[in-house]
Order: sequence, then C-alpha cells, then structure tokens
Amino acid sequence: MELPIELKIAIDKQIHGLDYAALKRDLQSLSVRYRTQSGQGRRLLTRHQEAAAYAIARMPATYGAVFTALSHALAMTPHRPATVLDAGAGTGAASWAAHALLDIESLVCLEREGAMMRMGQTLTAEAPPPLRAAKWVRHDLTAEDIPAKADLVIASYVLNEMQDAERAKVIEKLWNAADQMLLLVEPGTPAGYAQLMNARQALLQLGAFLAAPCPHASACPMPPHDWCHFKCRVPRSRLHRQLKDGTVPYEDEKFMYLAVTREPCRRADARIVRHPLTDKGKISLELCTLQGIRKADVHKKDGALYKRARKVKCGDEWETES
Repeated sequence: MELPIELKIAIDKQIHGLDYAALKRDLQSLSVRYRTQSGQGRRLLTRHQEAAAYAIARMPATYGAVFTALSHALAMTPHRPATVLDAGAGTGAASWAAHALLDIESLVCLEREGAMMRMGQTLTAEAPPPLRAAKWVRHDLTAEDIPAKADLVIASYVLNEMQDAERAKVIEKLWNAADQMLLLVEPGTPAGYAQLMNARQALLQLGAFLAAPCPHASACPMPPHDWCHFKCRVPRSRLHRQLKDGTVPYEDEKFMYLAVTREPCRRADARIVRHPLTDKGKISLELCTLQGIRKADVHKKDGALYKRARKVKCGDEWETES
C-alpha cells in the first residue's frame, strides 16, 4: 500500500535538513507516549519536529488502514460521498486516502494540535486541488461541537486517545455530522476492538445501519479473549527503517474499523477474519457469518471458487454456499 507520490515528495521536503538523530529520539518518545498515555485525554504531540517524525512513521500505516477500510465500506453502498470531514485529522493521512478513492468536492480537516495541523496543511500545499483547498480548523472533538457536516465523516486513530466518557459523547457528535457514512478506524488491539464494539452498539441505538466489516447487526460472535482485526502491508522508506531500527522494507499495520450509514446498505454474506491457510489442494477460511464464526474449506476440485479463494485475504468479503 504505497503512499501517493505527491505525499512522499512533500514529506521528504519537510524532513530535509532536520537532525535525524533528534527525529529518532522524538519518534521513540512519541511511541512511549502513545503507548502509555493514550486514553487519558492528554496532549501527546506539540512540536513541529515531533509532527515530522509522526508523518514519517505513522502516515503510511494510517493511510493504508483507512484506504483498506474505506474500500471495503464503499463496496457495500452505491453512494459516493462528495464531501468529507476528517475528524482528528492529524497530518491528514485519512484525507489523502479518501482522495485516492473518491471524487471529493470539499474537504474539512479538524485537528486539536497546532503542530499536526500545520504539518498537514504544508503537506497538501502542492497536492491535487481537493486536498490543497481543504479547510483546516483548530478543533477539540471532546470540548466543542463539530462545526460542519459532510457526506462522509472519518475518525481514524482518535477514539483511543480519549477517556471513556469523552469517547461516548464524541461518537454521537461524529454520527450527527455524517450525512451518508461514518467510518471509524482504530488500532487492531483488544482495546481498539472493545472501543469499536461499544461504538457499534451506541450507533445502532442511534439508528445507524452497519456497512462493514460486520455481515450482521447481532452481537459480535468472536469468542472470549479473541478480537476482530485486520491488517495491511505498507512499505517502509529507508529513513523509516532507520528511525525504527527496522531491517525489513515493510510493516504490517493491524487495525479495526467500523463503517455505518444513514440508509440501509448491502452487507457482506460473510467476512474473512483470519489469514487464509493454504494446504495441498485446499484453502481454509475462517468466516464471520450471520450464524457466527465458522470455517470453510475450498478444494482445488472446486475450480473457479478455488481460484477466487487463492486471491482473497483477511478482511475480504466472501459468498457462502446457499
């Protein structure tokens, strides 16, 4: 899942001349803060160089997760949102992902931290028109009403930074701002899953319709001590590897998402919830279905079905046998 070339160039311009050793220290510090202080409502990033380190290390993963989640959500509905609200936009990764999938007429980005907002604005200075013309607003989701509405509202990696009481109120604000679809994306951790399951219940009570990933609106059938999550593979730049002391040229971003709509939409017959397992002449799929979690084996003798099974991955929809 490659970043758009315009975004790669913009990031490179922003880090040119910066002290890479200092960037690495900032990234390590940010990693500790996000890991240990998220969910406490604290400000986790305030300086320009921290925003630069964040853009290098986190924008590719956030872009990949939102792109993948939004692709699955859009497959469930004929509507194509023309206006987008990126709530808690950070440096704008979700906006870039939405632009890659949609013909956007207008874009509003809400962000609390000035350093992140300025970096996001700078990265879109020479971007395609919808991104370049985006309206950036300094805004605290937990303390203020959302000042705009849009066909599509995206909140990515935002809810996990809030306290429980704040999170419930923000979810309702986000839903009220969405004219067609609300997309929530969170880390693919037990905590991220639990937060989105709470959001799922609250949004259903508010009258939302599930689009993805769930193939049904019943209680989540995941067994105890397990959680639903997906992943996307994103390439690492040379500097990204250096800052993270990594050796492989990619990383797998684990994420969880929830997409809901104002109007009823198509749902997947089943959703693949684990990486398909390939054996001699057989591919085993673990599926979330209306009847719960079940396994399906597709054999080479199944012909076209087997060929399709060879191409699917975790998170894809799957048609079960009638």
